[in-house]
Amino acid sequence: MYSYEDRIKAVRLYMKLGKRLGVTIRQLGYPTKNTLIGWYREFIDKQALRAGYTRSRGKFTVAQKQHAVQHYMDHGRCIAFTLRALGYPSRETFSKWLDELHPDERIRMVGRAPNVQYPMETKKEAVLELCIRNTSAEEIAKKVNVCRPTLYNWKNELLGPEAPALMKRHHESTPDLNSRSQSVTELQQQVDVLEYNIRRLQLEHDLLKKANELLKKDLGVTPQLLGNRDKTILVDALKHLYTLTELLAELDLARSSYFYHCSRLRMPDKYAAARVAMVDIFQSNYRCYGYRRIRSALIQRQLHISEKVVLRLMKQESLTVTVNKRRRYGSYLGEISPAPENIINRDFQAATPNEKWLTDITEFQIPAGKVYLSPIVDCFDGLVVSWTLGTRPDAELVNTMLDTAIETVTFSESKPVVHSDRGAHYRWPGWLSRMNNAKLVRSMSRKGCSPDNAACEGFFGRLKTELFYPSDWQGIAVEQFMHIVDAYIRWYNEKRIKVSLGSLSPIQYRKSLGLAA
Repeated sequence: MYSYEDRIKAVRLYMKLGKRLGVTIRQLGYPTKNTLIGWYREFIDKQALRAGYTRSRGKFTVAQKQHAVQHYMDHGRCIAFTLRALGYPSRETFSKWLDELHPDERIRMVGRAPNVQYPMETKKEAVLELCIRNTSAEEIAKKVNVCRPTLYNWKNELLGPEAPALMKRHHESTPDLNSRSQSVTELQQQVDVLEYNIRRLQLEHDLLKKANELLKKDLGVTPQLLGNRDKTILVDALKHLYTLTELLAELDLARSSYFYHCSRLRMPDKYAAARVAMVDIFQSNYRCYGYRRIRSALIQRQLHISEKVVLRLMKQESLTVTVNKRRRYGSYLGEISPAPENIINRDFQAATPNEKWLTDITEFQIPAGKVYLSPIVDCFDGLVVSWTLGTRPDAELVNTMLDTAIETVTFSESKPVVHSDRGAHYRWPGWLSRMNNAKLVRSMSRKGCSPDNAACEGFFGRLKTELFYPSDWQGIAVEQFMHIVDAYIRWYNEKRIKVSLGSLSPIQYRKSLGLAA
């Protein structure tokens, strides 16, 4: 999987960074922790790495291989049932046997939504006729075989929304001087209100910032809930930027309380010796002492203070014991390649088609076997641009789907943002090369955060709720099930009513806008 140069680079960087696994993997983007440790041990033992990997010979005979494949063909073509019945081999090994002995058994179905692009010359001629106005706009739209709103959209696209059409005539009266002066006064009042609000927001921001810097408080703290002593510290830090009246009103602090605490803060700290001793005790005891043990150590040094005072002083000096929580088990072994930025950021609204695409893989488990679906959903109207059905969730499944989707935008200027989860399918070289060649923009969800791809997950939910869950799939073959899912997606695009689109299907909605024939 990795070349000799990649492996030796990883080992040398691992040694350079002081044998820190996490830092090395984050900087390179590969490999897993166990793999890197294996490369390092091999390098230490032999002072070099192997030029390549050698595959071990198979441990199964030809007769066992043929028997397993024949059992799969005779018993409903279910891989899971065959593996349970025979007890061998692994799913990956059996898939290779099946491709070797029955290459035609691999079923694949590809679909693509229709997409019609109008030539630029047609748009220019229609807009020219609209501006000349020898006939009505309705007749011009019928002539070009589009609707009237589409005609005006073309006008806005070519001439801009500011350009007036000849059929619009505005007879607006000139405002008099009184109304004009009244408008100026109202605008000035609005400006004053906005300036006051801006200053108020800036004051709130500065208070939160100073609370974080001076008091070591979190940025989400409410300054009004602080003690009077802490409020006094904030006022002293910001009184050169704001008036004392503003600061006291914002913090809900009485003027007398402020001056009282100012005088108290100027007095010498009676716990100065205790603070120094507490820091020394905490640092010299592996930073693991809580307030009770620190108080006991202070008593040994003849410093008698209460537990509450010790606890308060520890908070002020940021003496916090770090406790590592027990990690739950996970099969995650690291990122195989750097993940791009989450450009979509849960904004699934698109102004035009082919602006934002979403993709993912879902699984259907029926008695005959498993079927996997990989679609691309357009955020503009929920249209399924392309989809692929297969019996294995491999790279070919997603690559075929992406190639079909790219064909729909080959002759257009659209460069959609393709959003996915962090699965390996969207990080393999085949996917990356196709994205780069088509000049598409990658976007990925956060790790383990399915709501970042909620629109695509919603399509899967509707498909399974309306088609998969209510039906009994007993006695349905895998190929037959694929045809049923393919027919549903075509119905979903062409006929299924979507209320948010004005009770139209995605294809019908695009036809109403003149985006499809």
